[in-house]
Amino acid sequence: MFRKLLNSELGRPDVEEYKKIEKIPVTVILDNIRSMHNVGSVFRTCDAFKIKKIILCGITSTPPNPQIHKSALGAEFSVDWEYEKETIEAIKKLKKEGTAILSVEQAVGSTSLEDLWENEVVSKTNIPESKGIALVFGNEVKGVQQEVVNNSDLCVEIPQFGTKHSLNISVSTGVVLWEIMRHYL
Repeated sequence: MFRKLLNSELGRPDVEEYKKIEKIPVTVILDNIRSMHNVGSVFRTCDAFKIKKIILCGITSTPPNPQIHKSALGAEFSVDWEYEKETIEAIKKLKKEGTAILSVEQAVGSTSLEDLWENEVVSKTNIPESKGIALVFGNEVKGVQQEVVNNSDLCVEIPQFGTKHSLNISVSTGVVLWEIMRHYL
């Protein structure tokens, strides 16, 4: 017989404890996300997978914001974040630090998500744990800006088999971060 666990039984850290936990070397970049509910959902997902930080770019709303809080449920307090006006500037800074830039986008020559760890760009030998990777997720309608795609080390595509052209940004973030997290387990 199954019984749902109470929140008190889950053994989750509080915000102060979470801030001290070692994070996986992944930065999530939100490129002009228009929905604050999507932003909040990404915060919550990044908290669940111990992501190092989120960079909010362009028109993407920032905390504190009640609409972000509604779906983040407080994760905007546990996950480190910063704001950068231009996404291209954010990725240029990260590239200078040695971070590999992966745009999650449907593009010519993209790598399918299930083949990600077979790609030489993200192999353990090419990305030291200290440098890590940054994942760029784009606008709900326009996707990742072409200039950002042009400056990425790799484009990663989530396989899809239905009639729709894309997944919601919050869903895409969960799918991709789960695959990344599996690599670090």
